[in-house]
Amino acid sequence: MKKWQFWLGLAISLLFLYLALRGLRLEELGQAVIQGNYGWLLPGVAVYFLAVWARAWRWHHLLRPLKPVSTGELFPTVAIGYFGNNILPARAGELLRAIVLKKDEGIPISASLATIIVERVFDGVVMLGFVFVNLPEVARLTGSSGFVGDIRSLALIGTGIFLGALAVFLGLAMSPERSANLVRRVTDRWLPKRYRAKVLNLADRFLGGLESLRSPRLILMVFITSVVIWLLETAKYWFVMHAFPFEVSFFTLMLMNGIVNLATTIPSAPGYVGTFDAPGIAVLQAYGVEKAVAAAYTLILHVALWAPITALGGYYMLRKGIRWSEELEAARAEA
Repeated sequence: MKKWQFWLGLAISLLFLYLALRGLRLEELGQAVIQGNYGWLLPGVAVYFLAVWARAWRWHHLLRPLKPVSTGELFPTVAIGYFGNNILPARAGELLRAIVLKKDEGIPISASLATIIVERVFDGVVMLGFVFVNLPEVARLTGSSGFVGDIRSLALIGTGIFLGALAVFLGLAMSPERSANLVRRVTDRWLPKRYRAKVLNLADRFLGGLESLRSPRLILMVFITSVVIWLLETAKYWFVMHAFPFEVSFFTLMLMNGIVNLATTIPSAPGYVGTFDAPGIAVLQAYGVEKAVAAAYTLILHVALWAPITALGGYYMLRKGIRWSEELEAARAEA
């Protein structure tokens, strides 16, 4: 509460909520929410948990060069990460699952964080892929949403960022000795002597976490798994859509998924309040969905994405006896 990042995120969330709900009568929104057929949430939640399981399976393969950890053992840790991301600011759940993994399996935080960053880069590439698949339709967004803006330019910029990051990680993984020597030269030149040993040790562990990227077969598997994960999440969008009186194509929901998840990289209040909702409503409006219905769908979808996995992650935290504030402070100190 005392950190400026929290208040900045809260201010951004409030701005996005204002953009999402301006011009909307609350009575219309309430009526659209009341009339929803929420039995469709059950298959949606089920397919979403399947996507979380696929994330644990992907992480299992990324971690295998460090230590073989089964998918079943990683699933609770992934759920705890979701809990942290949904409750704490600045995606602290990623750091939280790294510290949990160290406690459970003894894998250094810096090494597991390297694999988590690789996951996020692949996720970003897939999200941009969802946008590019629908680029011919993007003109409808820029012309009628009044909010989303020039998605084509944003997609090109985002592609450069994510593909550039992926290229850097691949280069580090493919030439570990050269990368270590480069880090050593930089630290020797720019860092005080008392910090050099710690930084070099941290760099060695981080480079070890990238070891999985040395296998082209594994890279392809991670990419395909990432596509499957996000298609499963889009399937949840599709199931929840049937609770409301509108219908758009699966490709439109892929586009919505890509845009809202790219928007959630913007700093916001915990749980991506506003940054998820405003672009989601704008996408649906651009495809002719009435604003009250679009807002009801997006808000209920957000809750359905947030609540079940957050509850499950909280349950696993209680089972493991984790005190999140203490664990995060320890993780930040080490990372």
